[in-house]
Amino acid sequence: MSTLEELKTLKELYTYRAVGFEYYKESKELKSESNTYMPNCMNELKQTVLKCYLCQLCKGRKNVVFGEGNIKAKLMFIGEGPGASEDASGRPFVGQAGQLLTKIIENVLELKRDDVYIANIVKCRPPQNRTPTYEEANICRPYLLKQMEIINPSIIVALGSTSFRYLTDDETPISRVRGEMLQYKNAKLIPTFHPSFLLRTPSAKKDVWRDMLKVKGLL
Repeated sequence: MSTLEELKTLKELYTYRAVGFEYYKESKELKSESNTYMPNCMNELKQTVLKCYLCQLCKGRKNVVFGEGNIKAKLMFIGEGPGASEDASGRPFVGQAGQLLTKIIENVLELKRDDVYIANIVKCRPPQNRTPTYEEANICRPYLLKQMEIINPSIIVALGSTSFRYLTDDETPISRVRGEMLQYKNAKLIPTFHPSFLLRTPSAKKDVWRDMLKVKGLL
């Protein structure tokens, strides 16, 4: 689809929405076919996402936070959404929570941050760092699914309850499911606590340390 065609399509979608139509799919299980119109090249996909205005989060963003890392990574981390530092820089996990995640990657997994891929459920910062709504996550989900398809990781770490819930549609509390090894498409999915939770609850670091040792063993 050409840029002109994309713009015409978006204009039609906005027009429909203005008169009350919803143009996103309300199914909780999106089919893989929903990704087929997207580029198979990560750089081209990024350019598509940078031009996205399909949900209200675009109104307050400074930068789209697409994701970064090794596009052939065996390990992928998926968080909730960008915070203030990420919105300002356009990079995922660069604030205090991001610095802690980097330490976990380097000190526990004994990898470089560039060896893994890091992304979020939504690409734009929710106001006041609130939890993304289902509509926002659902609109952004095809972008994330396409990233996962291109990277094809063997292990995915869901950082926090929001990431786990929107990836799996499972409402189980993260405290009960963390550390479990689940099947997610072609990858093993391991949920764990979000680094921001560890900043508030340092005693939980030992749990994440055990979870990451399990990831290291799988790698």
